[in-house]
Amino acid sequence: MTIEAVIFDIGNVLIEWQPERYYDAKIGEARRRAMFAEVDLHGMNDRVDIGGEFTQTIYETAETYPSWRDEIRMWHDDWIELATPPIDHSIRLMRALQAKGMPVFALTNFGIGSFAYAETKYPFLGEFDRRYISGHMGVIKPDPKIYEMVEADCGIAPERLLFTDDRADNIAQAKARGWNVHLFEDPQGWADCLVSYGLLTAEDAT
Repeated sequence: MTIEAVIFDIGNVLIEWQPERYYDAKIGEARRRAMFAEVDLHGMNDRVDIGGEFTQTIYETAETYPSWRDEIRMWHDDWIELATPPIDHSIRLMRALQAKGMPVFALTNFGIGSFAYAETKYPFLGEFDRRYISGHMGVIKPDPKIYEMVEADCGIAPERLLFTDDRADNIAQAKARGWNVHLFEDPQGWADCLVSYGLLTAEDAT
């Protein structure tokens, strides 16, 4: 079956997203573990990703946990330090596909405000042929609705889509809809996948 579009997740595929690593460096692993045990920071981030206002959502959470107020606000104030560095090999793969005429889409759990900010730091985020940003869609992966919305918008049959994501639950839901999928663990594995589909040569995929 011919692939008609390749879909990239962003976090941990094109940009490293490791909040725990950031906090370990800032406040130490022991305090980070204590904070994450008390505060559902990833749940807070999901609320941003589903369309919650970036600053308000995080600052309100900070006020709910005054003993961690300053640390929680770092999620907003130092956000770009949580979402770094870019994964250069993956960016090259995206551009190599486009150079071959293959449409490349983004499908990502990302907030409206946080994505707008990320665009100011990572210009490649503006290079996708189509962008499916959860904050604008009002739904996050792995809810089946987000995959349905992608299919309806792009008009490409599921079996003609190839999708990579670093989370197994997101991949499983796409596969259940008939998408071709690759669980992203490192850019070389993704490069090898693209070569195996005949979308890039080994030289293109370096």
